[in-house]
Amino acid sequence: MHYFFMLLIAILSIIFLLEMYHSVQRSNINSHLIETYRNDLHNQKLIDDIYDYCQKDWKLRRIIKKYNLTVDDIEKIYQKLLLWGNFHKGRRFVPITAFLYVCTLEYLGQHKNEDAKALTMKCMNYLHI
Repeated sequence: MHYFFMLLIAILSIIFLLEMYHSVQRSNINSHLIETYRNDLHNQKLIDDIYDYCQKDWKLRRIIKKYNLTVDDIEKIYQKLLLWGNFHKGRRFVPITAFLYVCTLEYLGQHKNEDAKALTMKCMNYLHI
C-alpha cells in the first residue's frame, strides 16, 4: 500500500510539472504575440500565428477540430474581440489571449456568430478583466 501512494504521488507530481510547463509556454507565447503586434493589430501574420499556436497545442487543437475553426473564423472572431476589447490589462489583451485558453476558445468556437460585445464581455469575465 505504501508503494501505491508513492507511485500516485510521483504520477501526480509529473502531471503537475507538465501542466505548469504548458502554462508557462502559453504565457510566453501570449506575451510574445502581444508585444510583437502591439502596434500592428491588423497584421494578418498575427492571425496566422494564433492559428498556428492553436494547431500545435494539443488542448487547443482538439477545440479547433471540434468546431472546424479555420483561419477565416479566427480572423472574424479576432475582429469582433478587437472592436470591444482593444485595451491591455497587465499581460492580457482579450483579442489575443482569448484564443490561448481552453475555456475561452471553447466558448468562441461555440458562439462564433454572436455579436462582438457579447463575445468580448464573456471572454473578459473568463480572463478576469
